Amino acid sequence: MSAIRLLVLGAVRLHGRAHGYQVRNDLESWGAHEWSNAKPGSIYHALKQMARQGLLVAHEVAPSTAGGPPRVEYEVTGRGTEEYFSLLRAALSAHGTGPDVLSAGLGFAVDLPRGEALTLLRRRLAGLEEWRSEVVRYYDPDRGPERMGHIGEIMDLWVHTSDSEAAWTRGLIARIEGGAYTFADEEGTPFEGVLAPDTGG
Repeated sequence: MSAIRLLVLGAVRLHGRAHGYQVRNDLESWGAHEWSNAKPGSIYHALKQMARQGLLVAHEVAPSTAGGPPRVEYEVTGRGTEEYFSLLRAALSAHGTGPDVLSAGLGFAVDLPRGEALTLLRRRLAGLEEWRSEVVRYYDPDRGPERMGHIGEIMDLWVHTSDSEAAWTRGLIARIEGGAYTFADEEGTPFEGVLAPDTGG
C-alpha cells in the first residue's frame, strides 16, 4: 500500500477543493516529504493519476498568479471518498506496513469516530502480538541470536520491532481512550492548527 494516495486524498478532502500547491504545502508542513514519498513530483503525479481514475475531479480555475496555464483545483469524488476511508482503515489496522503508511494513517485518524479508530488500532496490536508469537516459535529471544548464526539477528530484530511497536500502539490506544484529540464524531475541529497557511503559489 502506498502512503502517497492516502496523503493526497486526505489533504484534498480537508480543503474541499485544493490545488497541487496547497496539498504540497500541507504535506510538507507535516514533514511528509521526509518520511514518505510525498515529494512534489509524486504529489502532482498522484493528483493527475487519481483524477484519471475517477477518485478526484479536476476543475480549471483562474490562471496562476505566476503566469502560465490555468490553475487546476481537485475535489474528491464519491469513489475517492470510499478509497480514502479504505486506505485509512487499512493503514491504522495493518501491522506489516511501512512506517510511512502508518504515519499517513495517523495523520488522518481523527477523520474516523473515536471508537472505530480504537478498534482498528487494537486490530493492529493483535496482529503485532500474533507476528511475535510466530517468530518465537523458531527463535528464543532469551537465548539470544548467536546460536542461530548471523541470521539470528534477523529474528532478534523482528522480536524487538514487534515489542517496540506493540508498546507504542498500547500507549496510543491508552491516550485515545483517555480522551486525547478530537475525532469525527465529536464536537470541535479535529484538524485545527495542523493545516499550513495558504501562501498562494
